[in-house]
Amino acid sequence: MAFRGGTMLILTMMALLEIQICSSEINRGNFPNGFVFGTASSAFQYEGAVKEDGRGPSVWDTFSHTFGKIIDFSNADVAVDQYHRYEEDIQLMKDMGMDAYRFSISWSRIFPNGYGQINQAGVDHYNKLINALLAKGIEPYVTLYHWDLPQALENKYSGWLNASIIMDFATYAETCFQKFGDRVKHWITFNEPHTFATQGYDVGLQAPGRCSILLHLFCRAGNSATEPYIVAHNVLLSHATVADIYRKKYKKIQGGSLGVAFDVIWYEPLTNTKEDIDAAQRAQDFQLGWFLDPLMFGDYPSSMRTRVGSRLPKFSQSEAALVKGSLDFVGINHYTTFYAKDNSTNLIGTLLHDSIADSGAVTLPFNGTKAISERASSIWLYIVPQSMKSLMIYIKQKYGNPPVYITENGMDDPNSIFISIKDALKDEKRIRYHTGYLSYLLASIKDGCNVKGYFVWSLLDNWEWSAGYTSRFGLYFVDYKDNLKRYPKQSVEWFKNFLKPTK
Repeated sequence: MAFRGGTMLILTMMALLEIQICSSEINRGNFPNGFVFGTASSAFQYEGAVKEDGRGPSVWDTFSHTFGKIIDFSNADVAVDQYHRYEEDIQLMKDMGMDAYRFSISWSRIFPNGYGQINQAGVDHYNKLINALLAKGIEPYVTLYHWDLPQALENKYSGWLNASIIMDFATYAETCFQKFGDRVKHWITFNEPHTFATQGYDVGLQAPGRCSILLHLFCRAGNSATEPYIVAHNVLLSHATVADIYRKKYKKIQGGSLGVAFDVIWYEPLTNTKEDIDAAQRAQDFQLGWFLDPLMFGDYPSSMRTRVGSRLPKFSQSEAALVKGSLDFVGINHYTTFYAKDNSTNLIGTLLHDSIADSGAVTLPFNGTKAISERASSIWLYIVPQSMKSLMIYIKQKYGNPPVYITENGMDDPNSIFISIKDALKDEKRIRYHTGYLSYLLASIKDGCNVKGYFVWSLLDNWEWSAGYTSRFGLYFVDYKDNLKRYPKQSVEWFKNFLKPTK
């Protein structure tokens, strides 16, 4: 059940007290047998080597090389060079005691043009990565799509805006099942479809950078009123098509499972009024519900049907049957919490008709001028650990307690020339962050939530999309000025102690 905005301060104080009581004792032994701990990454943010071994360009290569799109004018051509340093990085995971590594495959390394001829060098690389992980006892959790669409498909038919992509994605996914599925037992078809649908096609702040001219003058093309919904619809049908292929042809032989990683901000009503309570639910409907409702129930939330109307695509009867029940597990990327306030009378939003205005909710991490909690470095990331439990209980109650993996959780520090490496390694705030969120995750498990694993974002500092290199999420500090050397932050030692086997 959602906490009410009027009691947030008291609940925050209680939360801090609860964390202090249990944090000194929390360790992996408190979690159920078989609970998985790992770190998470994505190909574009980690690999580099963008022009090596036959890899084709992606929409993020194009976007990051477009002037003014990345805050520090950087790109990910080198990133943190994991393409060449994966063995070193796997050893770092092993030394910490991690069980698993969540990484993504670059579609354009397997199919440089998005379809057609397979690039064997790309297949060879991921075979070496998977085998190196397994040799160290680390389980691969593989994301098939983490935003890096082959640019060739964007050029050919506008990528996710065209239903042709469903079969091209299915061919790519099935190729991965054939090449890697004998060893990969956990597949994530999509990372944060809500993020790339809205950021890429509504507000234009991420690749391919589309939005309505009315909304952002710097977007060359787009329609914020329709395109996010079209993209989301094609993503859902792509996932369901791939799930159907896997279950019919590979699941029995390979014994794997398949899910989606959803981005979820938790929303607290700004006040105790019915209007704000309803607004918080609508905000969640237009975020998690937009994608998880069809996968669980066969259709979009009723609030979306009502408010978006004919701009929201419809599933045919056969499509609804294909989509419904096509998840084996739910991945949750959860970092932060915002307030939600009713905004159903927003005239500008009514005129623009984008997906944000359609929700009829304003979501901000402020109550007037007061922040909801302590902030990390990113302007959107506020530390509210008790919401982890609220979110898990919400998923349990609304969606029938499906298996859940926390596929991302973490916080960032600033990358500043004024902070020495010695000081950057002192990341007590990150330790407090993970202590708090893990404590409330454990509390949700004790309340019956079916949570199976937890992945830290991220093993290394890395290239953070539009934020470039300005943000450091890593457990390991990466020295961008000295050959990308990795240095353990204090949180590494904390996780080593946390993950020590218990008797």
